[in-house]
Amino acid sequence: MNETIHAHAASPMLRALAMIAYDAGAIILEYYAQEITTQHKIDHSPVTDADVAAERFILKRLAQLAPGVPIVAEEEVAAGRIPKIGHRFFLVDPLDGTKEFIRRNGEFTINIAEIVEGKPVRGVVYAPAKDRLFFGEALVGAYEAFAPPGGAPDFAEARQIHARAPEADGLTAAVSRSHNDKKTGEYLAKYNVKNFVVAGSSLKFCLVAAGEADIYPRHGRTMEWDTAAGHAVLAAAGGSLSTPEGRPFHYGKPEFVNPHFVARGLDGAKA
Repeated sequence: MNETIHAHAASPMLRALAMIAYDAGAIILEYYAQEITTQHKIDHSPVTDADVAAERFILKRLAQLAPGVPIVAEEEVAAGRIPKIGHRFFLVDPLDGTKEFIRRNGEFTINIAEIVEGKPVRGVVYAPAKDRLFFGEALVGAYEAFAPPGGAPDFAEARQIHARAPEADGLTAAVSRSHNDKKTGEYLAKYNVKNFVVAGSSLKFCLVAAGEADIYPRHGRTMEWDTAAGHAVLAAAGGSLSTPEGRPFHYGKPEFVNPHFVARGLDGAKA
């Protein structure tokens, strides 16, 4: 069941992170309305001017919000600018789902997460073309605000979201629009899956967090900035993220490369 957020529930830090993501979304939508220029990084993944502009903005705002806290951001890492991290740092993906951005299907997000002792304690996922702003905080909860561009998110009207327990007649699985593969299909074959929801970017974590899906497995390569914000929202909503074998997920790993993972709603979405 969704509930209206209490005015005091989200911390000032979480609201500030949500506003940074929201404002970065406005920058991205300016580029979205224009002809999109695409380049490719060393790993052959696409990057656009929107990625770079949004990341520059987010880095500046985070440095003002939390001076001295290291920021690990996708395009900075691609350029070889990797800060030394400590027990607390930020993970940023300024435009998750660049392929979806290029295809203009709206399924791209801004991801900002705060990591403490290897765990995502706060996270924001904003899908500006979908008007959906998700934010979550450990020990507080997870929320969704209607956040169309050109104004400001109404935190007073945000809705608390909860991961759900699987229904008796089967699971709804969230799968990647651009990165689905044979191994993911083989993994899901172990479950009684009745429906599939196809989506891009970190939106899939939020679908599980909001009770719109039960499970989201990923067997392809991902980086920590791809998952941390969605992980924070999911965990705050009562869900979980682990390796397929059930090992906990931690952040601050060498090179920031993730293992394969499974995001689950309540009760683990068991086979």
